[in-house]
Amino acid sequence: MRLFVIKKFLAGIIIMKKIALLGSTGSIGLQVLNAVRLHPNSFTIVGLVANDDSKEFNRQVKIYAPKYYAAASKNKEQALEIAGLEEADVIFNAVTGFAGLEYSLRAIKAGKELALANKETLVCGGELVNRLLKNSTTELLPVDSEHSAIWQCLNYKREASFKKLILTASGGPFRSYSPEQLEKVTPTQALAHPNWAMGRKITVDSATLLNKAYEVIEAHELYNAPYSKIETVIQPTSVVHSLVEFADGAVMAQMGAPDMQVPVQLALTYPRHMSTTAQTLSFKKAMTVEFLPLNRKQYPLYDLGLNCGKEGGTLPCALNAADEVAVKAFLDGKIKFTDIFTTVERVISTTERDEVVSFKQLDEVDRNARWKAQKLIYKLSV
Repeated sequence: MRLFVIKKFLAGIIIMKKIALLGSTGSIGLQVLNAVRLHPNSFTIVGLVANDDSKEFNRQVKIYAPKYYAAASKNKEQALEIAGLEEADVIFNAVTGFAGLEYSLRAIKAGKELALANKETLVCGGELVNRLLKNSTTELLPVDSEHSAIWQCLNYKREASFKKLILTASGGPFRSYSPEQLEKVTPTQALAHPNWAMGRKITVDSATLLNKAYEVIEAHELYNAPYSKIETVIQPTSVVHSLVEFADGAVMAQMGAPDMQVPVQLALTYPRHMSTTAQTLSFKKAMTVEFLPLNRKQYPLYDLGLNCGKEGGTLPCALNAADEVAVKAFLDGKIKFTDIFTTVERVISTTERDEVVSFKQLDEVDRNARWKAQKLIYKLSV
């Protein structure tokens, strides 16, 4: 009884948590640093990694004075060492793209707690990651708003039982667009998400709904969920972040304003909720929460992504690589919005599926898919 009381007492205390932050200059990285500024007695930065030795990164190093820091473009091995930093209590992976997978693998091999905002870790390397987790002390903490919502509904237990996981999507800015209108979509329009403020790549993926397909793949890997038990619905206002249905028919939802500060900070403080500067929902005035079925014909990349996830193996890795290249080409004005699907679909149609055996293999799959996508984009742009 005495031991139980002590454990309960300790659970209510937030001890200074040492964070190694990877991807510190991106959208999520900046929100991690916002949580550190807001709660200086709870968090400290012991490691910082960014891709480039930029003005912003140097400003962060000066302000937070981490003992270890590295620009990956200059010293990749030093950056990877920070991903397994012995002094860190938690590795926060906010790196964008396929590059984040290698950092996650390093953190897991080091047995470090891993707050995961890099979706490519599970989309591209989920099978590899879960194999490593079986023999690691690493605890995986979801940061995506949808997966943070599910995690909360499951009482922070990824192995908890459920009947169905229900992911919500806003539908993006083009939910009512005709095929003719989609042909004329500009990068500025695609980056104007109706609810969320996010990085450029993920904002475009949210417009095509490929991002939601990625989240279905993540749910499959995070919660050992068969694809038959994962559903996507449209929730236009993005105030319901996801839902879980249980065996008795009860459905639990996690709600909140569309602000990433909440799931970002919760990955550092769970099971305790601490104050943030995020906006909150007001229940003092009427509010309608609407759910709509997903019109899959409107989002061909969603179906393509889902099919790649179900096929598994190396296909999701090729999917992600082709999409990264295609989205960049669209944002650079080289191809049309609808050419993103054309490019990714053609890359997948010429890619053979193999079982995942190593990071080296996935790295090669990634490079090959990028090369194919670049060739296709050149033909589309001339």
